[in-house]
Amino acid sequence: MKNVVAVVGPTASGKTALALELARRLDSEIISADSMQVYRGMEIGTAAPTPQEQARAKHHCVGILEPGEDFSAGRFERMARQTVDALNARGRIAVVAGGAGLYVRALIEGLFPGPAKDDSIRTRLHREAEEAGVPALYARLQLHDPAYAQVINPNDLRRIVRALEVYELTGEPLSKLHAEHQEAAMPLDAVQAALDWPRERLYARIDARVDRMIEQGFVEEVQRLLDAGYAQHLHRLRSLGYREIAAFLAGEKTLAEAVDAMKQSTRRFAKRQLTWFRADPGIHWLNADPERSVESYADEVLALL
Repeated sequence: MKNVVAVVGPTASGKTALALELARRLDSEIISADSMQVYRGMEIGTAAPTPQEQARAKHHCVGILEPGEDFSAGRFERMARQTVDALNARGRIAVVAGGAGLYVRALIEGLFPGPAKDDSIRTRLHREAEEAGVPALYARLQLHDPAYAQVINPNDLRRIVRALEVYELTGEPLSKLHAEHQEAAMPLDAVQAALDWPRERLYARIDARVDRMIEQGFVEEVQRLLDAGYAQHLHRLRSLGYREIAAFLAGEKTLAEAVDAMKQSTRRFAKRQLTWFRADPGIHWLNADPERSVESYADEVLALL
């Protein structure tokens, strides 16, 4: 029996609907492989499964932390592996859905834990970020570890600092250490599938999703987070859309400008996701078409099992 069937791919490609159909067919549960859906109060901006969707299948790693709490691929791996083991023990194949490629890889192939953190290095790097800006640190990461820099958000200070810290401590790029660890790891037996949309249609889906988020109250969601004091957690509020809407609420952009910027940053993010997933030969790409039903996608994935 396979351990996992994973629905991966870029944002707005239809992962949630397909995962729900697979969970129904397999009588199983869904693990969200998304670095932001773990936080409460960020449901609209992260496109978290709705209460109605969560009623259709039990979800794990959704809405379990406050925005001020830290989360990482390593922590996700430990939590998700426990859920996979529990489902497998009941004769169920776990369904994983998410666009965080590092999280999916951590679960299936295992994650290189890296050297212990060095507070002096981290303090210095954070000070450099404050003085010279996050882009300066990101440029350094591009120099030392271009492969890792390509697949993370250029504003993700936490991951940038960790990668530079590992490089200083080991003299090796984090991406290289990950690859070496995975060669020796005992991976889960998994099937991975992604919906393959033509680029222009994927971008149209992204734009439509952003418009729906605004209609659903995304501006108010961001305001609640700011009112609750979470503005200081910039590495999270810099997640897709939050930075742009926060700029509107601060009077730095009009709403139309913020929405346009949000669409543009989401399209860029989707491009980086595609780069990551296209490089994985183990992913089965489903020919996505608006005329196809989610049931037909599920048929194709289940045939792989």
